[in-house]
Amino acid sequence: MPGKFKSLKGQFLLDGGKLAGSFFHRTVVLICQHDPEGAFGLIVNRPTDKHVGEALVADLPSTLKLQPLFLGGPVQPQALSYLHADAFLPDANVLPNLQLDHSIDELVELGESFSPTQQLKVFAGYAGWSAGQLDDEMKRAAWLTHPASAELVFGSEVKQLWVNLVRQKGWQYRLLSEQPEDLNWN
Repeated sequence: MPGKFKSLKGQFLLDGGKLAGSFFHRTVVLICQHDPEGAFGLIVNRPTDKHVGEALVADLPSTLKLQPLFLGGPVQPQALSYLHADAFLPDANVLPNLQLDHSIDELVELGESFSPTQQLKVFAGYAGWSAGQLDDEMKRAAWLTHPASAELVFGSEVKQLWVNLVRQKGWQYRLLSEQPEDLNWN
């Protein structure tokens, strides 16, 4: 009899040290959707050297054009996703006040609106898992989990996010968090 399904929606997945050499080495993935059919997530700590205005040909407000573009994952790198947070989104679809969307029209509308508490992050591509795939990876301890929050998604320490979160997992992960990104540097 299979175990009861446990959704990881609203959690971060952290490379647990077994993904060296893969696309997901040292990533922090926000799980936005997870059900028995599969999972959808976005890598929140992989900025590209491009701005949103360079990736989209839509007529965007200048504030959106200058937003940094993040690499959300290896699946469909031309697909657009974005996370936006606001104090007035209690029924958001990822976490309270954190919404996942894909519509360019709604993105433009967000860029033209003003809210002092609004935050936005735009992604090219995503991370996806078919039915049971993420569960298998969790059983093999490829990932560590960590509670997600809008503050961490939009925090300024994006390049250090993985190190900081792994370090918080306890003393047994300290060595993992301190090893060089490329072990040849050791």
